[in-house]
Amino acid sequence: MAQSEVWEREYKQQLLVTRGEQPQASVARFFKTLRKEKITLEGVYVLDLGCGIGRNALYCAQQGAIVVGIEISKEALKIAKERMREAKVKVEYVHGDIGSVLPFGDNFFDVILDVTSSNSLSESERAIYLQETTRVLQPDGRMFVRALCKDGDVNAKRLLKDHPGKEKDTYIMPELGLVERVFSREDFLTAYKPYFNVYFFEKETHYSMFNGTRYRRNYWIAYMKKNLDA
Repeated sequence: MAQSEVWEREYKQQLLVTRGEQPQASVARFFKTLRKEKITLEGVYVLDLGCGIGRNALYCAQQGAIVVGIEISKEALKIAKERMREAKVKVEYVHGDIGSVLPFGDNFFDVILDVTSSNSLSESERAIYLQETTRVLQPDGRMFVRALCKDGDVNAKRLLKDHPGKEKDTYIMPELGLVERVFSREDFLTAYKPYFNVYFFEKETHYSMFNGTRYRRNYWIAYMKKNLDA
């Protein structure tokens, strides 16, 4: 089943998706760090990759940012637009695939968010995603990535063993059919460093919900700047 079909079904059933009103805690910490550098969201152009139902996009818009959210699921965008109207803010929502050429100009965005959105990309799609995020990010822009972590994650290793995907360190989520990629520290840095300067990198652990059950998962959190030599 194509990943777009999987996400359409997921946003209708919502086995994995959570409908929080606040941004993810790791995203909020990222923006707090930027404020310490005197970077606020007022008037800043933000791209939310795989924006889902708009949890992080709405937060940015409420802080005065000019926000574009791109999402592969039409059902998710329908919900996101409803939430936008309820919040009385403006977000431009675009139906699209983050593993393809992005419909934006060069150096267009100041901040890009990837909150466990690119983990479902194939290796060929990931190569395009890395090239395109570099292209549309301002030379002094910032990128936030939260990615699935393989290191020390018992559930990730179980899924890799019991439900392996076709590509390296991928598994197929049971019941969903969603393909996900988990990264070792070395693999994550190897993928991103040709395109970005990673200036903050850590592992965080918290619980995710799937079909009403809580699972302990590890994530990589990365703050990055565009590599001008790329």
